Amino acid sequence: MAEPSDPLQKRRRFYKAVDVEPEGEGFAVQLDGRMPRTPQGRPLILPTRALAHLIADEWRGQGDWIAHASMPATRLAHTAIDAVGAARGPTAEGVVRYAGADLLCYFAEGPARLVRRQEQSWGPLLDWARDAHGLVFTRAAGIVHHPQPPETLARLSALLAAMDDFALAGMAFSAALFGSAILALALRDGRINADEAMAAARLDEIFQEEQWGVDAEAAARADAMAVEAVMAERWYGALGAPRDQLVTRPPDR
Repeated sequence: MAEPSDPLQKRRRFYKAVDVEPEGEGFAVQLDGRMPRTPQGRPLILPTRALAHLIADEWRGQGDWIAHASMPATRLAHTAIDAVGAARGPTAEGVVRYAGADLLCYFAEGPARLVRRQEQSWGPLLDWARDAHGLVFTRAAGIVHHPQPPETLARLSALLAAMDDFALAGMAFSAALFGSAILALALRDGRINADEAMAAARLDEIFQEEQWGVDAEAAARADAMAVEAVMAERWYGALGAPRDQLVTRPPDR
């Protein structure tokens, strides 16, 4: 097989067996019995067995060359281990900035069919954020920035501060992916799934595609986004699983 041109894919697969084993208070991915490390040299240890298996599956699925672009959960784990712990404040502030200009708060002025769809999709999520977390967001019509209540942003900051590094990394990742802290929180809590988050985040774009057709470049971006949304849903599910949950999947041998 020819060597791929992408420099991120130039490392040939160097292992056969992929396992998950307890390691201290967490669970480690092991490649031929050895633990891979993050870009900063830290051991790849995860807080739950389910999350370790999610990441092990990415290593298990590699071909002759390790394609890091195809390993979003592994890359997010690297971020959680290497970056978030040392920068929890800035990471949370990034999520709060998305909340301050949250996609779900900016309803169209028209046409009426689009506004109805936004009401049907976004309205219940705004109600849920209020009822489930006390996050009261101000809705606006049009694209002119409208500040959100300081109390809402402060309450979201407190919610984020209570999360561990892995959950906070997931929130930062999915808020950026969707352009919405509300969607990120709803996905984390299981209020919506990845498909529903995608549909809400792309509602305006989907409406335009129905009117004017699908652009190939935009479709490719949406496909890539969908893969990462599914990973985010699985990431939250794995974090929420019992810590020592047994995933009945045989190791590679």
